[in-house]
Amino acid sequence: MRVLGIETSCDETGVALFDTERGLLADALYSQIAMHAEYGGVVPELASRDHTRRLLPLIQQTLDEAGLGRQDLDAIAYTAGPGLVGALMVGAATAHGMARALGIPVLGVHHMEGHLLAPMLEDDSPDFPFAALLVSGGHTQLVEVRGLGDYTLLGESVDDAAGEAFDKAAKMLGLAYPGGPQIARLAERGDPGRLRFPRPMTDRPGLDFSFSGLKTHTLTAIRKLEAAGELDEQARADVARAFEEAVVDTLVIKCRRALDQTGLKRLVVAGGVSANARLRERLEHECHKRDARAFYPRGRFCTDNGAMIAYVGAQRLLAGERDELGAMQAVPRWPMDTLNKP
Repeated sequence: MRVLGIETSCDETGVALFDTERGLLADALYSQIAMHAEYGGVVPELASRDHTRRLLPLIQQTLDEAGLGRQDLDAIAYTAGPGLVGALMVGAATAHGMARALGIPVLGVHHMEGHLLAPMLEDDSPDFPFAALLVSGGHTQLVEVRGLGDYTLLGESVDDAAGEAFDKAAKMLGLAYPGGPQIARLAERGDPGRLRFPRPMTDRPGLDFSFSGLKTHTLTAIRKLEAAGELDEQARADVARAFEEAVVDTLVIKCRRALDQTGLKRLVVAGGVSANARLRERLEHECHKRDARAFYPRGRFCTDNGAMIAYVGAQRLLAGERDELGAMQAVPRWPMDTLNKP
C-alpha cells in the first residue's frame, strides 16, 4: 500500500510517500521558521496561508521524487490534530479533496502518535513495548507503549512544555525563534559552575513536568545580572547553560523514573527537543546504566514531518480504519490516551 502523508499542524508543511512493502519512498518539508521569526513565535493566520501556498507543490515534488503519479496512490493520511485549527483544515481539506477525486481511502492521524512512532522509520527500530518521552514545542509527555494505539499516559507537563520553555528563555536572552537550537549553541560557551537553576518537580514523586517556575527563575537571574551591570555575552552564555542543564536534568530524571516504574528496557525519545545533543548524551548514559536502549528518529524527523504521518496512517489503514467520505477532522486539542487500538 502506498500512502501519501500530509502534515500541516503548525509551522512546517510536510509531505511524504510511504510504501508498506518498500518503506519510505520520498519526503519533502517546507519550514516557516524564517517567516515567524520576525514575530518571535508562530502566527496562526500566516501559518495557514503559507500551508495553502506550499502544500500542492510539495505533493507534486514528493511524487516526482518517487517517480509516481497521483493515480499510483492507494490512500492518503493527514494530521487531524492536535494543532492550529486553521493549519489543520488546510491539510484535511486537501487530503479529502484528493481522496474523493482519486476514489481512495483517507484517514486523519494524531500528530503526537506520529512523533511517538517516528523511530519506526529507521532500520534499527524499537520493538513493542517501550517507554516514550515526547518532547516538543507544544507537548512534554511520558507514555507507556504496548502496541499501536495501546498507550498509557505516565506523566505530562502541567503548564509550559519543554520546547515552549526553551523559546521563552531564548526570547529573554534576545535570541531568535525557535529557541531550542539557539539556547543550545549559546550554552556551549557557558560556564557550568557559575549558575544553578532548579530542577522543577524532581523533589517529589510522580512523572509530571512543570517548566513555568524555571522560566520565572531564568527571568529573575537575567534581571539580577542586568541590575549589577554584569549581563555581558559570557553571562548570557552562563544563563543559557544553566537553563539547558536544568531542563535536560529534569527530563532525564523523569525518564529514569519511568523506566524503573514500568520495568521496560527500551526508551523512545521523539519531538523537536529530542534533537538536543546534551539530552541525548545524558539519556544514553542513563540507559547504559540500566542495560536499556534509547531510540530516536533521524534528525530531520525529530521536528514535524510528513513521513511520520504517512507511516502511522499506513499502519491504521492496513487495520481497516478510514474517515467517512467528506468527514474531515481538525481537532485542536486531542488527548493521545483517547486513541483506540485498531
